[in-house]
Order: sequence, then C-alpha cells, then structure tokens
Amino acid sequence: MIKKSDSLYTIDGIEIERGQSLRINIDMGSIYDFTDVKMPVEVIRGKKDGPTLFVSSTIHGDEINGIEITRRLLDSEAIKNICGMLIVIPIVNIFGFNDRSRYLPDRRDLNRCFPGLKSGSLTSQLAYKFMQEIVLKSDFGIDLHTGAFHRCNYPQIRADISDKVTLNLAKAFGAPVLIGSNLRDGSLRAAVTQANIPMILFEAGEALRFDEASIQIGVDGILNVMHEIGMIKAKSKKVINKKIFIALSSSWVRAPHSGIHIAHRKLGELVKKGDALGEISNPMGDHKTQVKAHETGIIIGKSMLPLANKGDALFHIACEKHNEKLMTQNQMHEHFENVDPVNI
Repeated sequence: MIKKSDSLYTIDGIEIERGQSLRINIDMGSIYDFTDVKMPVEVIRGKKDGPTLFVSSTIHGDEINGIEITRRLLDSEAIKNICGMLIVIPIVNIFGFNDRSRYLPDRRDLNRCFPGLKSGSLTSQLAYKFMQEIVLKSDFGIDLHTGAFHRCNYPQIRADISDKVTLNLAKAFGAPVLIGSNLRDGSLRAAVTQANIPMILFEAGEALRFDEASIQIGVDGILNVMHEIGMIKAKSKKVINKKIFIALSSSWVRAPHSGIHIAHRKLGELVKKGDALGEISNPMGDHKTQVKAHETGIIIGKSMLPLANKGDALFHIACEKHNEKLMTQNQMHEHFENVDPVNI
C-alpha cells in the first residue's frame, strides 16, 4: 500500500507530481470489433502531503447516479487546495455503462469478482487492474451505488461498523441511514477490507436515473469525509444536530400474492411491525391483499415496478436494535426526528 508520505506516485505507469491534476485513461483492452476501451480516472494531488482517497462509481454499469456525484465533486471549489491525493473514477465498469447494463459482456457481475485475476475472465481482469492501479495505492475509499433495476434506495451508507476508523468515516459522511452490512464474497468492499483499507459504500437512487436529493447528499458526504481525514479544511455544509439511523440488520418484505402492487409508504418512512405498506390485487381490482411490515424499522429500499409475482421483493426495511430488543416507535421517532424522508 502506498503511504501518504511517499513522493513517487504512479497510476498505469504515469507519475503524478505534487500540485498536479490530470486525467489518466487506463487501458482496459478492446472488444471483439477491436474498439479500445479505457477507464477514465481523474487525479488531483495537493502540494502538501496527506491521505489518498479513491471515489469510485458505476461498478454496475447502469448505476449512473454516482457519475453526477463525481462530476459535481470535481467541480467543487472545496477540492482546489487539498492535502494528499483524490482519485476519482466516475465509470469503473465502462463496458456495462456503454451497454446500459449492470454486467460486463461476459455476463459477470464485477462486484462479485474482486480482487480479480490478471489472466482471468474479462470481468476478473478489470477487477484486478482496478485493485492494482487504484485501490492498493489508496488509504481510504468511497464507492457509489444505486438500487438495482426497478428498485430505488433511500440514501444510506453501508459499512463494517465493527471497525472504528470505518465507522467514523460512515458517520462523517452524514447520510440519513447507516447500515452495519456484512461483506459479500467477491465484492469490492470485501477485497478492500481484506487489504486493510477503510472503505464505505453509498447507496442512493435507482438505476439509469439521476436523483437530485441523493446526488447532493453524496457530494456533501464525500466532502465531509475529506474533512474528517484531513484532506480539506472545511466541510461543504455544516451538519447541526443531525441524527443518523444506525441499523444492525435489514431484510425485504416480499409479495404474499401475485398481482398489481400499489405502494402506500415512501422511502425513509418509519414503520412498525404489522403496518400496511401496500396493497396487491388482480388487474380488475378484486381479491385485495395487504402487504405488511414484518419488522419495525425504516424503509431503505422499494420496488418501483407495480407488477409483482408472489415472492418478489417489494420493501427493504432496516432495523435498529436497542438493548437487544427492537426500538419502540417513540424511541425511533426521537432518534430520527431531525432527518426528513426523501420524496423519491
């Protein structure tokens, strides 16, 4: 791992000097028609030493909300005089992005192929090069995601909250919800954790869409983290008395029957176990069945598709435990009183 005090820093063989900003197009090979594919990387190195932070987006090619977050980050006056180095990768999965697809041409999920292999599949090679050229040369990381196709996520941070440094980063980001999320084999977060590099993951919005509220939270959150680790002097927006809902678990409420689903609850709403979340009926409006919350918590994700088959995931609820028991509704409202739901 590159230390923040090192004077020599290279990406894809190109040296970045102190006080230099440049764009590096990392060669990712070519597709079958011989078209070259390159991963654009923006690098800003301050004149003073400090930590190296990577900010990545679009590991899933259709999760484009992070592209706008990184564009606004790079346009921010707050990063004009940083300490250390900021590495911004707006589009990691350039193959999937060009095809408006979550996956790569070999139909693999990049976020299940880390740390990758130098001579593996196309997806594995991309994962390997990203790890070698970006991740392992960084001190901290932020990865930007959205909900999957036809799903929308409430702004949330997912992180290993058992690690004190990572927890501090997650809290500093300032998203309304923080989830202690388990690591998945092959994910970037698992590979980065294995390399002992603190990283947080920001989830907000839906695939192939820009969401203004989520974008603003993302930009402010990254700047908050940069302030926390000493890269910039001031936060973009001071957060006063902001409460964060810290969840220790989450699970999906699934459709009890097939039919037309009409949701009655919004992202960010607090719900109690047994509350009605929506209603399913046949196309004629008959045989109505309520969709009910199976836990007390906050809605962090929901299906945007009104057509549901039995067993389809409809609402994602995050739960916070208090003294080994789920919090009461009054405790939840007191804990979360200063955070407003995003009307997505």
